[in-house]
Amino acid sequence: MLANAFVALQYLLPKHWLTAIVYRIARIRNATVKDFLITRFVKLFDVDVEEIKLELPGGFATFNDFFIRELHDDARTIDDADTAIVSPADGTVSLAGRLNKDSLLQAKGIEYSLDDLLATDLEECESYVNGRFATIYLAPYNYHRVHAPFAAELVAARYVPGDLFSVNDATAARVRGLFRRNERLVMHLRTARGPAVLVMVGALNVGSISTPWSGEIRPRKAGIVDTIDLSQHSSSVQKGDLLGWFNMGSTVILLLPDNSGEWRVDLEPGTTLRMGESIGGFPISTE
Repeated sequence: MLANAFVALQYLLPKHWLTAIVYRIARIRNATVKDFLITRFVKLFDVDVEEIKLELPGGFATFNDFFIRELHDDARTIDDADTAIVSPADGTVSLAGRLNKDSLLQAKGIEYSLDDLLATDLEECESYVNGRFATIYLAPYNYHRVHAPFAAELVAARYVPGDLFSVNDATAARVRGLFRRNERLVMHLRTARGPAVLVMVGALNVGSISTPWSGEIRPRKAGIVDTIDLSQHSSSVQKGDLLGWFNMGSTVILLLPDNSGEWRVDLEPGTTLRMGESIGGFPISTE
């Protein structure tokens, strides 16, 4: 009952306006206010403070700086096996598996279209027909930086304006086409074993999405798809390199073509992940 009410309320709420308010609050520089926000958040969500690089709360100028915090250099171990595909983020597996032709599973009984998700030409979508997908949900307490799951070249990045529904399980089970309705940043990658896509999905209270190539991207409900200029930063990334960060939490979707790679057998809904751990692998090269 409460879940239904929460989802129904989202259709009525001015989600972009509320997100803009959260954006401003998260960037308050008054020490008393931002320290209160940080300390209360840490206590409420039981954040692991031992792995945070800077001192709490004084090392952060704003709550948002804390939210997109860096960790100690040894806080995450990147699986360096050549064939390993690693988790791009800390989070929980919502779903992982095979596409049904050109459709992804959002929740039990709910599918959505690949071309709607990518919002690009059909040739790019055709590369992922019957491929693999993994959807990873980042809870508020998670580390919110997103990293490369394998060595690759970033060949294109496109910001798709959209709505800002929550992306929690209750909403995913009730709002059809959630991930193709919400705003998102679609990052096309080229690996030694073929193409791949990583999608950063925006959500309610996600004040913006940032990358080293785009800087900060503020939410926009409508308009044209924006192509990000990649010329201002190296487009080659190694496994574990930073791809971007959510200014407040959301979801990452990773796509692979058919026969490109396989997820590990225990990558099931509810599996807790840490950035850098193996979530699957590419075929072993016979060359």
